[in-house]
Amino acid sequence: MNYTYIVRCSDGTLYTGWTNNLEKRIKDHNDGKGAKYTKPRRPVVLVYYEEFSTKEEAMRREWEIKQMSRRDKLAIVERG
Repeated sequence: MNYTYIVRCSDGTLYTGWTNNLEKRIKDHNDGKGAKYTKPRRPVVLVYYEEFSTKEEAMRREWEIKQMSRRDKLAIVERG
């Protein structure tokens, strides 16, 4: 399974990514091994994710979400 996810960083910002191992990826972010963006903004909290069959689908959805405004991302999180 592949996932597109959104985490809330300690400074309140949102980070969107994709992975094939969601639990490990969140742990990596919190251990400082994740994205450069999240490293100084730990801890991060998983606030939303979607599941996909392929890496390509997850990456495409990551790109779509990254193009959205913060307001639209928050709306996705709220809808859950």
